[in-house]
Amino acid sequence: MPRVRKGSATVKARKRILRAARGYWGTKHRHKQQAKVALLRAGQYAYRDRRNRRRDFRRLWITRISAACRMRGTRYSRFMNGLSQAGVALNRKMLSQIAIEDPATFDALVTQSEASTTSCKASA
Repeated sequence: MPRVRKGSATVKARKRILRAARGYWGTKHRHKQQAKVALLRAGQYAYRDRRNRRRDFRRLWITRISAACRMRGTRYSRFMNGLSQAGVALNRKMLSQIAIEDPATFDALVTQSEASTTSCKASA
């Protein structure tokens, strides 16, 4: 059985790695082993930061909703509690957008939230 050299597969693998590492600084885009290490690390950072981005956006939305609530004389926690008691199923992203783009609708939501909170207190 003849010996098979893996030249084409090696070249293909090296090209794939170096193509993915294009734009990296120094030897990280020139040498296969350094590029491989850099790509593994970049993948770990990307995986982690995709989750952190969701966390950061949620914090931003909560901050915006909280600021809008304070402008209307209520607190974020009471507002969200009132909305859940009223059965309003809007997520924080949508509430944040409403607070920015449509203040009249947000005023109505605050009123509805306060009404449901006071009706629950009165029935208790």
